[in-house]
Amino acid sequence: MGPRCRHPQSAGCGLSSDKPQKPSTKIVTAGRRASLTGPVVNVPIWRASTHLYPDVAALEAGKASNEDGRFFYGRRGSPTQWSLAEALTEMEPGAHGTMLYPSGVAAVACALLSVLAPGDVLLMTDNAYDPSRSFAEGFLKRFGVETRYFDPRATDYDSVFCDRTKAILLESPGSLTFEVQDIPAICAAAKKHNVVTLLDNTWATSYFHTALDKGIDMAILSCTKYIVGHSDVMMGSVTTHAKYWTKLRQTAQQLGQTVSPDDAYLASRGLRTLSLRMKAHEASALQIAKWLQTQADVAAVFHPALPECPGHDIWKRDFTGASGLFSFIHKGDAATAAAFIDALGLFGIGYSWGGFESLALPVHPEKHRSAVPWDKEGTLIRLQIGLEDTDDLIADLEAAFRESGTLT
Repeated sequence: MGPRCRHPQSAGCGLSSDKPQKPSTKIVTAGRRASLTGPVVNVPIWRASTHLYPDVAALEAGKASNEDGRFFYGRRGSPTQWSLAEALTEMEPGAHGTMLYPSGVAAVACALLSVLAPGDVLLMTDNAYDPSRSFAEGFLKRFGVETRYFDPRATDYDSVFCDRTKAILLESPGSLTFEVQDIPAICAAAKKHNVVTLLDNTWATSYFHTALDKGIDMAILSCTKYIVGHSDVMMGSVTTHAKYWTKLRQTAQQLGQTVSPDDAYLASRGLRTLSLRMKAHEASALQIAKWLQTQADVAAVFHPALPECPGHDIWKRDFTGASGLFSFIHKGDAATAAAFIDALGLFGIGYSWGGFESLALPVHPEKHRSAVPWDKEGTLIRLQIGLEDTDDLIADLEAAFRESGTLT
């Protein structure tokens, strides 16, 4: 076996401690300290509910410390979960810690509950993920929190806050209509009003968009998507700096939030190839988006990396790349769009995204808007571009246009 790396925060990276790692390297090395992995490459799977102590004094000391990253009880995790949480923390400059959750929705819910109280107002971007809206209109409403929605393309940020506003939930780009928000400007306005900023950063991940250094207080990921990357694990995460870490951690523990070591292991394994997968998703999706712009039955393509897409200048400034998720407007009605999707062979029909397989889904943003109506004609279709050959995917799309009788 080769020599062990002497870098203080990783294993096997070969870098000196005074040289910062580039994002692709960090994805490989983060969370792989020898104290977590032992003599092997990947952190082992520790399956345990009960952690045993050598004596009562050690038990009491462990209870009194109330720290993560040390054995206490299975709900607080083991090296398998700690390694993943540490890796996600290292990917966000300025982060203090990361909590893991059994789904992306659980991550959104627990992040909001850690900073909101009855009587507070939550601001939510009008393009937010529907389950986030559902949590706000259901649980938070019963909890005594009022949710107000705002135009995701608003520019007068100060005007959206009121005296009771305590948190603002952003999603940039939106996962249906892909509006890109000016995160640094919104965060600057929020800080003047003492409002906590939360961002669903799932579309880009911290590989293509670091959030905390843009001013965000809590960066949320549905790890189910690109972090896992193989469509076989449900998981969410929230990464934050020291100011909100204690509240976030206590809320998660009081609600009994935990993830299984097996799922954490699979997410860690998926993480190691994130940079390669994201680059492949990006290149293929952009090529397909440009091809769709040339098709007679496509009215518009919503992909932030396209210069014609609203918000492109902000995307270009704040992001280092684009993922494989975008949408386009099919000029046909719902039945015609359904026939087009049904005719696809390589694209599956299903929810979620971020896996190796391509997906197509009709979406209806008009059903999930409060502040700004969605009034564009045609049917919106969302595409998740996987890791198949791009030429094969384009051929499949072209054949579906023909078979559904819409290609002119």
